[in-house]
Amino acid sequence: MPKPEVSFEFFPPKSLEASFRLWDTVNTLAPLDPRFVSVTYGAGGTTRELTREAVGTLHNATGLNVAAHLTCVEATRDETLQIADEFHAAGVSEIVALRGDPPKDADGFTPHPDGFANSVELIEALADTGKFTIRVGAYPEVHPEAADSGTDVTWLKRKLDAGASEAITQFFFEAESFFRFRDACEKAGIDAPIIPGIMPVENWTGVRRFAKACGTRVPRWLDEAFDKATRDNRQDLLATALATELCSELIDGGVDTLHFYTLNRPELTRDVCHALGVTPKVELRDVA
Repeated sequence: MPKPEVSFEFFPPKSLEASFRLWDTVNTLAPLDPRFVSVTYGAGGTTRELTREAVGTLHNATGLNVAAHLTCVEATRDETLQIADEFHAAGVSEIVALRGDPPKDADGFTPHPDGFANSVELIEALADTGKFTIRVGAYPEVHPEAADSGTDVTWLKRKLDAGASEAITQFFFEAESFFRFRDACEKAGIDAPIIPGIMPVENWTGVRRFAKACGTRVPRWLDEAFDKATRDNRQDLLATALATELCSELIDGGVDTLHFYTLNRPELTRDVCHALGVTPKVELRDVA
């Protein structure tokens, strides 16, 4: 089986304990030589400042290729582009451009009166600067706000046409979901890379809740498998086996790059990568 390239998503810490967890995650996964690592925004842009700090620290301290998430939520165009300029000034030239989730208690996404109406407008503005490599999100299963799967393909094409170079999918549980989406994208004339997003299951209850919120289909057999694994106290073993099997099926189907949502819990992601033949290559830069 060919060995894939990998990338990892982290989220910015909100406490001292979380800062140590992030650094442990980086130390665990950086030796796997990722193509890039990305740092998320919270819902409603709630971690905007934390994201900026984490991106700068990771870039300067580790030498990793860091991609910053940037969203349209609750900010003017000028404010959003100012943040992008600050990323660039810090040496970060890669952005994951997203519309973003609305604030927790909001009734859907409402653009800021002086902000970007959607991700396409954000991508166009970033592309016009000529400063960034831009990645975008993609939905292999129907986005909760989309009319149908064709709408997701149409939006992805618009984002790529606006200036993005590749897409990262929302997580999914069955390889066929990705293959169907990839085929539909190819039929629509999309030839940019589409990277599968993989979520090793650290906590089934939490991941299942997240899946429901973002439109990811949960097969009945998966519920049954985790119910049994929980009773037997073998959740981590099952999670590692399932994620490894999913990745192997994707690789057999022609995928050569995988993106892991780590939730700042690196052990399962590391174990899956090792099972796929992705083993340590580099040491983290000494920052002492």
